[in-house]
Amino acid sequence: MAAALPFEMEPLDKGETEEAFLVDVDGFEGPLDLLLELARRQKVDLAKISVLALAEQYLHFIEEARRVRLELAADYLVMAAWLAYLKSRLLLPVPPKADEPAAADLAAALAERLRRLEAIRTAAEQLVNRARIGRDMAMRGGAEGIETVATPQWQASIFDLLSAYARQRQKHALSKVTLKQRHVWSLAEARAALERLSGMAREWTVLDDYLLQYCVSPEVARTVRASSFSASLELVREGRLDLRQDRAFAPIWVRRKEETPLAAAE
Repeated sequence: MAAALPFEMEPLDKGETEEAFLVDVDGFEGPLDLLLELARRQKVDLAKISVLALAEQYLHFIEEARRVRLELAADYLVMAAWLAYLKSRLLLPVPPKADEPAAADLAAALAERLRRLEAIRTAAEQLVNRARIGRDMAMRGGAEGIETVATPQWQASIFDLLSAYARQRQKHALSKVTLKQRHVWSLAEARAALERLSGMAREWTVLDDYLLQYCVSPEVARTVRASSFSASLELVREGRLDLRQDRAFAPIWVRRKEETPLAAAE
């Protein structure tokens, strides 16, 4: 009897008794997977099993198994090949030097291939059973555009037409723009006015009250005040005027600066 090999065959699908491969050889009659299991556990004498009869029965099974699933026939082919291999190990003498792997290694490699085949078969079945676009699910369609139908209606009199024509002509007509020259009070004019004030204002006088006579229009008031303030600072620097302001934004007081006796003597 052959040594026990650590080979584990993948179990077949349940509910396939009508399609099972039943063998009838010397010393055994029943399913092929049961024969393989018994041979692995050394419960049946493989020396009495005819491999030729097993191959003929398998070929006959393939001829009749056109309605059977291909993966089921492949599993039976693996089992029949494994039985033939076990029988050959019994018949052939053991070589003095093992040029091929041990039976245990071959069994482990075969079991690993069967597990990979089962994993590939399971993954393929999962891919086939996935939902498909167009069969099990539909993609969302694009949003339809909103069609706008414009119906023009004209309701206008001859006056409206002429007014619209005039507005368009006015947009494109060339217009001449003349900028009015703005009067600006120069610093020299402001200095001359303050010099006249210095001859009259011996006491404190509000500067704006004196400048009112020069503000002939509201547009000129700003330039008069700005130029006069600059000119007054120049006169203060020269020592001819005194300026005073009690608080922020309060009126500015001005008066003529009295000469000191020392300055008069010089």
